[in-house]
Amino acid sequence: MNPRPSAPVDPPIPAVRSAVQIALAEDVQVLGDITAALVPAGSSARAAVVARQEGVIAGSSCAIEVFAQVDPDLAVRWMLPDGSGVTRGSVVAEVEGSLRSILTAERSALNFLCQLSGVATLAHRFVEAARSANPATRILDTRKTIPGLRSLQKAAVRAGGAANHRASLSDAVLVKDNHLGGVTIGEAVALARSWWPGRYVEVECDRSEQVAEAIEAGASAVLLDNMTPGEVAACVEMVRSAPHAAGMLVEVSGGVTLDTVGAYASAGADLISVGAITHSAPILDLGLDLLPPGYSHLGQPGGSSAGATVGAADGAGATAGAADGAGATAGAADGAGATAGAADAGGGV
Repeated sequence: MNPRPSAPVDPPIPAVRSAVQIALAEDVQVLGDITAALVPAGSSARAAVVARQEGVIAGSSCAIEVFAQVDPDLAVRWMLPDGSGVTRGSVVAEVEGSLRSILTAERSALNFLCQLSGVATLAHRFVEAARSANPATRILDTRKTIPGLRSLQKAAVRAGGAANHRASLSDAVLVKDNHLGGVTIGEAVALARSWWPGRYVEVECDRSEQVAEAIEAGASAVLLDNMTPGEVAACVEMVRSAPHAAGMLVEVSGGVTLDTVGAYASAGADLISVGAITHSAPILDLGLDLLPPGYSHLGQPGGSSAGATVGAADGAGATAGAADGAGATAGAADGAGATAGAADAGGGV
């Protein structure tokens, strides 16, 4: 894979720190890592994060922050930044320091990496499928994200080369079918223009008559929901031929798959939003392998390590300062399990 991210791919640092604190509160709990305690306190080790399959990397800032919060003395060397393509056997990063600390951090770091890299990988596949049919079509995510991890997942979408739809309900006006139970398309667009001038105003349409209303009302975009590619092509022509609809975007949504996204792109859609990118992305299988003494990050005797040693504070554009250490996680125990699906990847439980 050779993704081409077109936007910054780092999530906000406060969101990273908060998510990691929650994850460690859930995993370490009150007594700490009672299995790692069996390892002699002075034991040190080097380990590599290794890809088990082809995909796109995302979540490096979260993994770096996990190592930092568990043990600020761990040295992390990140070789492949978010947005990088990997194949089976690619070495993504290396961590060195206390073996106890590495073992304690392993699962939480991999949970973030596996889940977010899965999002980036699926986003990239949609981007490539759409681009091959129509280079002008952009793939968007949706708000169908894991609660508490939206900014992280949306950063992973960008790492995969796709773009973000609105991040919250206050970002833009999107008039959907349920809103139309209490207001007409014309009324909704007029009110939005009056109350929030300059805001993007989009109208969801499930039939061509609504597209005509949205054009007449002066919406910024129409969202064609659950239409066939043929119906989309007809609506695109309607928008393009309307004299006063210059600049109006046409978005497609509703059950779009890797098998069908090309047909929708060929129909002329400017944007295609795909909820599955975030809510149903399979994890990317990554593991943490201990390195034998004397081996470099590339698995060769001797040699120097690539990438900067970040001590987990400065790495991958991510998490400067690395919050307040491993203990700074009390009270947050309910949110971390949101790295759904990642718990079985890369060995360890």
